[in-house]
Amino acid sequence: MQEEEAVLMHCLFFTSNRFARNVTKLAEKNFDFSDLAPSYFYMIMVIHGKPGITQKELCQKLSIAPSTSTRFIEKLAKKNLVHKKTSGKQTMISLTEEGEALYVEFRKGLKALFEDYSKILGKELSMDLSHMLHEASQKLEKNN
Repeated sequence: MQEEEAVLMHCLFFTSNRFARNVTKLAEKNFDFSDLAPSYFYMIMVIHGKPGITQKELCQKLSIAPSTSTRFIEKLAKKNLVHKKTSGKQTMISLTEEGEALYVEFRKGLKALFEDYSKILGKELSMDLSHMLHEASQKLEKNN
């Protein structure tokens, strides 16, 4: 094995990005019922789970910057998928009826996504890999 190949294989940055690109392709296939990028559906899911969630809580749950959440929320609001209610400095976000309907489609797509990558990787590896990546992300976030 050449040195470059070894670096590519053992570099967490390169390998995780390569993996993410491949999983993104599968997600885009399974979430093709909307013109939204897959990332938006996870925000919809979190809002569904806690109607009236504050933007700060949303950022914490999704591990995203406030500027990112603002962009996402504005796009979802323009599509009439969420509505915002401001009280003082806090903005609470909830799904509209259209947002709730899209959430139902997302859950079907999420199940199909899991089935797709589980067919390729195996169910046990899929679950283990997801758990390990979650754990690793938490450790990295604590140290950044």
